[in-house]
Amino acid sequence: MSDDKCAEKCVAPAPTKPIEEPLPNRVPRVHMPDRSQLDPHPRELESLLPEGHIARIVWGFVIGRDLSALYAQIKAFEGSEGRTAIAPEVLLALWLYATLDNVGSAREVVRLTEESDAYRWICGGVSVNYHTLADFRSQSGETLSELLTQSLASLMSAGVTDLESVAQDGIRVRASAGAASFRRKGKLEELLEVAHKRVQELKQELHDDPAASVRRKQAARLRAVREKEAHIEAALARLPELAEIKRRQGKKLEEARASTTDADATVMKMGDGGFRPAYNIQFSSDTKSMAITGVDVVTTGSDMAQMAPMVEQVDTRCGRAPNNWLVDGGYPAHDQIDAVADRTRVIAPVPKPKAKAKDSKAVADIQTTPALIPQIPDDRYRRKSTDSPAVGDWRERMNTDEARELYKKRAATAECINAQARNRGLQQLPVRGLPKVKAVALLFALAHNLMVILRQAPKLLGIGTGMSAMPAMVA
Repeated sequence: MSDDKCAEKCVAPAPTKPIEEPLPNRVPRVHMPDRSQLDPHPRELESLLPEGHIARIVWGFVIGRDLSALYAQIKAFEGSEGRTAIAPEVLLALWLYATLDNVGSAREVVRLTEESDAYRWICGGVSVNYHTLADFRSQSGETLSELLTQSLASLMSAGVTDLESVAQDGIRVRASAGAASFRRKGKLEELLEVAHKRVQELKQELHDDPAASVRRKQAARLRAVREKEAHIEAALARLPELAEIKRRQGKKLEEARASTTDADATVMKMGDGGFRPAYNIQFSSDTKSMAITGVDVVTTGSDMAQMAPMVEQVDTRCGRAPNNWLVDGGYPAHDQIDAVADRTRVIAPVPKPKAKAKDSKAVADIQTTPALIPQIPDDRYRRKSTDSPAVGDWRERMNTDEARELYKKRAATAECINAQARNRGLQQLPVRGLPKVKAVALLFALAHNLMVILRQAPKLLGIGTGMSAMPAMVA
């Protein structure tokens, strides 16, 4: 036998692969959530927020305020019938924190009381509804104004605010009313007649139908129609004021229009050049501390007549008027300067005189020939024969270096206040009607002053004085 054939016989056969027996079906073992069980790690509400959280600061500020006026409105007493009222501290703290949190909707605040630890901590187990929150904000304007006064008194007593100079400026905020809700007199009268007729029909239906459930639905419809009727009547009542504005603008009186949903809203020219329904919210603020010293809401787009009322408000609120009042060129009408001359010094730019028609050629020559500019004297700072003593003093004052340096503080103060209000959500108003809008503006001012106190006088909030809930503020 050859060697090759011997080698073939000696090679071991290849091993065969064992046949795998089928395995039984295997089910993976995992942990699935069982949401029917109780939470094994319950936490007390006090542990929800870290020390120094802004919600704690807001609560510390609120409990230090005098809220006796709000307590006087509560009708539920110990030993008497009726549902227990929500403590005013809870409602005020919710709105202040919501303002700082850029939340302006009552429904949104209620949602956050169920989902956000900060809002839950403020509530402390107290259940709130959006009707109560909305009513509190709308009906607490006087109390909010008094709380603003209290905050200013605290800042003045601490030496933070000195009222040496106060700057005033307006911010036009988009109204809740839509542009399509504005109607002229003829259309408003037609809508009012339709609303009157509908009210009478619903009254008769409510009287004739004995079914209780149907009566409730009809009563709700009747309330809605009555509200619409009241809004149209308010719009008609405001038309003469709007017509007078049109007359001063040289336009036809028939062009005056009022909103059927918010009669107080006025179409104003906004910062982007467009025209939309808005309110003119006026803030005055101390240039040293940046604290807001006065709040007002007007329904005209012009700032021309707003200086004297604000000076009066700050004088009443703070016990004295500031030494200097800083405003831009839209405020210093001569009658306004005369009205405040015995209280403060007006620091505002003197407008350049307008060129008369006969001087148009000279103006054109100046624009084309710069060499002629020094030959035309700028006499706007000279006292005129028609000026009152206060107006003449204002002209001469604004030609001094001291006044120019003071005026530089206006933009650094007023424009900053307006920007912070915008950042906190003052872009479009969530309410309708002048009283409600003013309550919103006061909430912004109160929240702003709270932050001023926190930064510049934290001891007024009890921070650093041993209160366990409010140690040194975290950055």
